[in-house]
Amino acid sequence: MPSLPLTGSCQCGAIRYRISRAPLMIYNCHCTNCQKISGSAFSTPMAVMEDSFQITQGDPERLEWASDVGSVRFGLFCGDCGNRIAHGQAPTRGVLSVRSGTLDDTSWIIPVGDIWTTSAQSWTEMSPHRLQYARQPEDYAALFAAFSGLGLFAV
Repeated sequence: MPSLPLTGSCQCGAIRYRISRAPLMIYNCHCTNCQKISGSAFSTPMAVMEDSFQITQGDPERLEWASDVGSVRFGLFCGDCGNRIAHGQAPTRGVLSVRSGTLDDTSWIIPVGDIWTTSAQSWTEMSPHRLQYARQPEDYAALFAAFSGLGLFAV
């Protein structure tokens, strides 16, 4: 079971962060942006409240781009090793998507859904035990509930 605060870093350790509240959800994103950014078939973001996320070491670089649905997104990354740490929306909606693989302890990570499955690589297998969304969900309530139902964090 994970304990708070959660901590993590970029690959080279120049950027460190902490998360003081439990994540809202963890999911797999198969959008073309995540495929490009990760250099893989999908990413596994962890949605956290932006005010619970704090950089504790270093000064991340920031990059902005248009998402697959046309919203302005931003990414925080290490200027030394290039590792992505978190993504958000501009203007902010109060939630950040932290790259779960940057956590110091990833042993407890369990994605509860897959989004942008229309962009998924044909060889990617989707678990029938996860929620599935062809594109960006309009409502994340089911994903929040599924993650909360795992009981990883005391409520």
